[in-house]
Amino acid sequence: MVSATVVNVSAQANAIPMLNGTNFKVWKKNVEIVLGCMDLDLVLRTERPTAITENPNTDKIEKWDRSNCMSLMIMKRSIPEAFRGSITESTNAKKFLKEIEQYKTESAHLASTSRNKNKMRDKDTAKGTPKQKKVKK
Repeated sequence: MVSATVVNVSAQANAIPMLNGTNFKVWKKNVEIVLGCMDLDLVLRTERPTAITENPNTDKIEKWDRSNCMSLMIMKRSIPEAFRGSITESTNAKKFLKEIEQYKTESAHLASTSRNKNKMRDKDTAKGTPKQKKVKK
């Protein structure tokens, strides 16, 4: 029974493609599906329960903490090491996912801006130097 569970976890985690510069939406959707199928998406759907004197919520807190820990491990497994160094180390899976999304959005914006600048430069180079206006004497 235990080995079947390990095989299932591994198969589910392998269903998530390695994150690269072009597949964030596909990667995120696969992460959400896999975590949902594994019943680990609690961390993405709810905030961590708080313990109060009247109701310690021990079971709920333990379940949320497990969901968080496993979710982080599964996500980090499908992110290249070099890319992980660019993102703030988070201890909350939901925040980690948002940080990746923000980083990818900023990277895409920077890449787009850089491409546009290169196109403009190439266009200017193709035209040659701008003609100077003739000054009447």
